[in-house]
Formats: sequence, C-alpha cells, structure tokens
Amino acid sequence: MSGTTAPSKRILILQYSFSAQTRNLVRSMVEGLEEYPVALFRERLTPVEEQHFPIGTVPKTLKKMIVTLFRQRVPIQPLSPQCFEEYDLIILAGPTWSYNPSGPVLSLLDRDGEQLFHNQVAIPVISCRGFWRMHWWGIRSLLKGLGATVPNGIIFSHPNKEPWCTIGVFLKLAGKVPEKMSWMRPHYKKYGHTTIQLAEARRFGEMIGRAITQGESFEALDFRTKLAIYEG
Repeated sequence: MSGTTAPSKRILILQYSFSAQTRNLVRSMVEGLEEYPVALFRERLTPVEEQHFPIGTVPKTLKKMIVTLFRQRVPIQPLSPQCFEEYDLIILAGPTWSYNPSGPVLSLLDRDGEQLFHNQVAIPVISCRGFWRMHWWGIRSLLKGLGATVPNGIIFSHPNKEPWCTIGVFLKLAGKVPEKMSWMRPHYKKYGHTTIQLAEARRFGEMIGRAITQGESFEALDFRTKLAIYEG
C-alpha cells in the first residue's frame, strides 16, 4: 500500500476457486488494490465436502458437467463474522461451471445472499473457458434480486480458440494433459489464464482502488479488453 493515509474504504472479496484460476486472478487484483489506501478482507468459500481437481475420469467429468448445468448447489462452511460487516464494495469471484456460477457461489447466495448483498455494491469476477454470458447474466440477476447494485463485471476467459478450449478443459478435468497430446498441442498451449492476463487483472485492481478512493464511478471502468474477454 502506497503512502501513509489510513484506509477509509473497505472492500470484501469473496472467492471460490476450483482449479486455482480464480485464485490467481484475485491474487493479482489484490496486488493492484494494495497500491491504494483501502482495507481489504478476503474470504475463501470452503465446500463442506472437498471438491477434487482434476475430477479424474471421463464418466465423473460428464456427470459433473450435467449436474452443474442444472445449477447443483455445493454446500459451504459458515463464513467468518467479518464478512457481515459494512463494506464499500464486495467483489464476488468464482469460475463458470457449465455456463453457470459455481455450486459454492450459488450456495453462498442461497444461504447468506440477502444478508451480505442487500444495499451493497457488488462486482462479480468470472473465470471461464469462454462461454461466460449466461454466467454473467445469471449472477448479475441473482445479485440484483438480493438488493445489490451491480455496476460492472470482470470476465477472464481461457485464451484458446474453440472448439479446442472446450475439449482441452474437458480433458484436463478428466485428469489428462492435453498440452502434451500430439493432436491437441498445436491448438491448446496452456490450461487456464496467462501471465499477461494476470497482469491485466492487477491493472483492474488498480483501477478499482483508484475509483473507490477518488469517488469515481465503477460503472465507467472499462474491463472489456482483449486480454480480459477472449472470444476467439
């Protein structure tokens, strides 16, 4: 954190990460936020039953994709008491599961959503393989239904073209290594977000930190960049 000014703005970050991709994005955003005098509190959503990555087999992966398509909830442990204090901004970060918010995030909204988000400002952060629109529309609608203001959103997709991105993610979830398969290697270089995307996430954190400390509009922030939303 730069300077000696005591933090006057408070930000709560609620995050769930299945394969470390959301966690990496949030870590980079926090680095940017810490350039400004803001007080940060981070809470990781912890499932009651551990969610294993990779899932491990093709049948188990197919089953997971089907149940998450219908928004299956994944129960989570109780939140820390600090989560229910007053904040100037709540960042809700999580991955896309079969076009939808992840099961732990949906459980959070079901159980604690009204208490957390009523009359609050919330910015969703989405990590996805590419098909992000239904997730974005869904999470924004759910948050608004809980009484939150949703002025903006941040969406990072895996930088691989379709259909190779979907195939690669499926193989990765099933416990394979698509980056090393001869027929996949030319089309699928890496699972997850790149170093330059993480640098962009850090810049977004700086943008949010500057806006919240200077009283600027979150809605005016431009998060739709080539690095953030990849639609190849």
